[in-house]
Formats: sequence, structure tokens, C-alpha cells
Amino acid sequence: MTVQLYDTKAQALRDFVPLHPENVTVYVCGPTVQSGPHIGHLRGALSFDILRRWLEHRHGRVTFVRNVTDIDDKVLLNATDTEPWWALAYRMELEFTAAYAAIGIRPPTYEPRATASIPQMQEIIERLIAAGHAYAAPDDSDAAGDVYFDVRSWPGYGGLTRQSLDAMEPAEDTDPRGKRDPRDFALWKGTKPEEPASATWDSPWGPGRPGWHIECSAMSARYLGTEFDIHGGGLDLRFPHHENELAQSTAAGDAYARYWVHNGLVTVGDQKMSKSLGNYLLADDVLAERDPLVVRYALAAAHYRSNLDITASSFDEAEAALERIRGFLQRATRLLQNADDDLAIDGVIPERFAAAMDDDLGVPQALAVVHERVRAGNTALEAGDREAVLSAFTDVALMTGILGLDPLDPRWQTEGGEAASALDTLVQTMLAQRADARAAKDWAAADRIRDAIAAAGITLEDGPNGTHWSLAGAESGTKEN
Repeated sequence: MTVQLYDTKAQALRDFVPLHPENVTVYVCGPTVQSGPHIGHLRGALSFDILRRWLEHRHGRVTFVRNVTDIDDKVLLNATDTEPWWALAYRMELEFTAAYAAIGIRPPTYEPRATASIPQMQEIIERLIAAGHAYAAPDDSDAAGDVYFDVRSWPGYGGLTRQSLDAMEPAEDTDPRGKRDPRDFALWKGTKPEEPASATWDSPWGPGRPGWHIECSAMSARYLGTEFDIHGGGLDLRFPHHENELAQSTAAGDAYARYWVHNGLVTVGDQKMSKSLGNYLLADDVLAERDPLVVRYALAAAHYRSNLDITASSFDEAEAALERIRGFLQRATRLLQNADDDLAIDGVIPERFAAAMDDDLGVPQALAVVHERVRAGNTALEAGDREAVLSAFTDVALMTGILGLDPLDPRWQTEGGEAASALDTLVQTMLAQRADARAAKDWAAADRIRDAIAAAGITLEDGPNGTHWSLAGAESGTKEN
């Protein structure tokens, strides 16, 4: 099967044919680290984590680049006398990294910071000036030191979002008095008196710093080459950021991205979640209240291109769905291990799952296949059909492994490990006391212990090989003679 992706530029599904079949190349716009991550940032990063995992399954190697915008108007604005911009940027970068890792988003192959590619940005700007697509503001103007992209010089401008130039809003990234057209955007920003000297670099046009859009053009070319497979980011980045990236890179002579992929936004009451609107959920707050695997499931369950209106019920539904998966895998593991079956996860994923993922990452349809196999596995468990249980177990483990949603993966077992260990110790002690009471034929005491355990919300499952307990996804067991 061929993977199909919705190309925003083509506004259509396209067969994905990588430039180099042995190495798929992906560039995703990462965070501007002026403040900590909210749940929308996690949803965007997760969308491309799942894309990366599926492309690795289909093609093998994927070189995945996600940048960090560590120099920007917003970063400078949020800096203080006690925390300079570069210290703020690094502290926020660490917060993003921790939040991504918490929900199982794998680190990128490369994660460049914008400030490490200033020479590459200047080189592109020089090419644009030489080709007649960029110009420096007059030396005697208030915008001296600025360099702008001349949007009217490039016929392809507006091609990504299919807008006519005259219908576009002015670019408000610099003082408009140095521009030939209000829609021209800044490639280089001359030093301003109110900005710190540490945020300034020398250039042929005078000291200053890069504009936002030129940063990604330089970093993607530096780490992936002037033509690469996929450029990704949030739907809100299509204009002006990605439109400007495409224009400046192609005007400079680079082929640039072959596919444009954008994830939908997280909304609150159908309104885009954003820091400027003050309606965001901080990632730290959500992760403090919810199991990280539940957060991952809730953010992955909707199609990546759809907007996701996140509510408490979103997480509740995700938790219930994961419990169904976890419960089956745990029961199947006990049966199969007792039967000495080989639990090595090796096989071919179900065709319907693969077809859903090939169809523009149809994760909702793929999860439906997962739950169908869970139901089939539970039916097989009730019937004592070990072969059918093993088949379902293998399918579910393979599918959830690809999605990063396997609840038995050891990485998820570490969450709350100390509390789970303490609870297990207490329950095992009570189970041992119950076993002693039963051995002494003190049925009243055994029943009291079992009732106390049940009152705590713990479920016991007696079987020929011992008693197992479960609570909110934690499970253990002991043998009673």
C-alpha cells in the first residue's frame, strides 16, 4: 500500500513518494519558547510523532527535524532584568522537552536552535537581494538596517494559501515606513535602542537579528537540504509563516518542501486555544491531573487535521478506552504465560489498521480496529481459546505499539511507580492474610479482608494460579495455596 497524505498546498490527497526512498525527510516548525507549553502544543507535536512512526513502519529511516525558535519578538518581550532572553528561552525549551517526553513523543533526529544558524540565514538573504527579491531599507529612514522580502517581485507569492496579494493584510513585523509595499515582510531586523545588545548579530546590512520566517528556511535547508519531503506545522502557521517560508526559499532558488502537512488546532468552545486569548490549558497542569498515557490517547484519538475541542470528558473517555485495552492485554498475558505460549510480539499488523493509517493517518479508524480486536480477544478469553487469544494479543500489541499507546510498555509503568509499589505492598499483605485465614478455614476473616479490599475499589480475580488485583490500570498478583 502507498501512504496518502493531504497536501495543504495542493488541497488534495497525494500519494507519498519520498525523494530518497531510503531516507524520508521531515521538517516541523517547533515552539517559539517565550513561555511554557499548552495542550495545543502537545497535540501538534504528537500529530507529527505519529506521522513519523508510521513513515518509519512503511519506509524505514526518517530524518526528523523540529526547530526551536529561541530569538523572536515575543521572547524578547517576556525577558526581564533578572532573566535575559536567552535564559528564558532555554528554560522554556526544557519545559517543552519534558512535556513532549511525558506523553511519549520521541526526540527529533535534530533539534536546531535558530540562534545557531544566523550565517545560513544571512546567506539566503544575500541571494534574495542579488536576485532582486529583497531590499534593504534606506539608510536615512527610521527602518535603517531592516531587510524586506519584495512580495510583488515573486509571482508565486500566495500559492500555499491560494490568496491574492491585494487581499492580504499588511505584514506587521517591522516599522512599515521602510517598506515598498505594506505586505513585504522582514528578513532581517536592524538593531533597536530598546533591545539588548546580546540579541544582535553583525550583518552586511548592519547589526540586527533575523526575522521569524527566514529562520525556518535556513534551518530546514541546513539539516535536510534545499529539497526535502514534508514540511509540517499547525494550521495557524499556514499564513503568514509558511507562505513566507515558501516564497523566500523558492525565490532564492531552492526547491523546498514537496508536501505540506498541517495539523488541526485545539479549541475551547470552538475558539482556538492561544496564549494571547488566555484560554489555554497548560501542559504541566493537565499532566499533573491526568495519566500521561491518557493525555496521549485523548490528543491522538481525533483525526490530526480536525480541530479538537478538548474537555474533561475527552480525558475520561480516553481513560476508559485505555482500560479496555489494558484489561485485555493483562488477562491475555496471564493466560498465555501460564500456557507457556511464546509472547514475542512478531507478526503482521491487521490490514484494516494499515489501510486506515495509509489513508492520511486515519487514527480514529485505526483505533476502531484496535478495539475490535480487543473485543474479539475478550470473547476468546471467555471461551478459553488460547490460539485466538494469542492472535488478538499480538494484533493489539503491534497496533498500540505503532501508535505509542501500548499500556504495557515499560515506559508507562514508571509513572507513579512509587505509589503503585506502595499500594501493591499493602494489597499483597492483605492477600497473604486472606490466604492464611482461608488455610485456617476462618471464612469469616477471609471474607472481611476481601470486603475491605473491595471497599477500597480494588477488584480481585481468583484463578487456578493465584489471585490478581487491579485498580485504575495497576495490576499484580499473588499465589494462594
